[in-house]
Amino acid sequence: MIIVADTSPLCYLILIQEISLLPQLFGKIYIPQAVAKELTHEDAPVQVKNWLKNSPSWLIIEPNIHVNDDSLNALHLGEQQAILLAEKYKADLLILDEKLARKMAKERGLKITGLLGILQKANTQNLIDLPVVLQKLQTTNFRVTPSLLRSLLQ
Repeated sequence: MIIVADTSPLCYLILIQEISLLPQLFGKIYIPQAVAKELTHEDAPVQVKNWLKNSPSWLIIEPNIHVNDDSLNALHLGEQQAILLAEKYKADLLILDEKLARKMAKERGLKITGLLGILQKANTQNLIDLPVVLQKLQTTNFRVTPSLLRSLLQ
């Protein structure tokens, strides 16, 4: 199974100390160099930067793909590169959260999920206590509507 991830889901999984869910659910995770760079950006949380410095063996960092694709120009570089990497490897799943990036990925025929989808999958496999994890997530700056949180808990 080939899984590609963007920056935001990785960042929040690290911040809520649930990053180990990814190898439990999927094995290896591929990210483009642009995502690795975003995770170590000077504005990134120290916890995130430190995690990437000692990145686990299940995280595979791939070189950026140099393709002239103007259709992705509205996205951040990490999102662009994650979509391109998912296309290159015909990924089984692309993990990203940003609304426009998700829309574009779907239009390109990619199967996507986001952070909440990962948490929901982990909950169905009894890997987490979803209410506790969602409470931890709410201590970060992750934005989600209260109605979506309620629907996840039902």
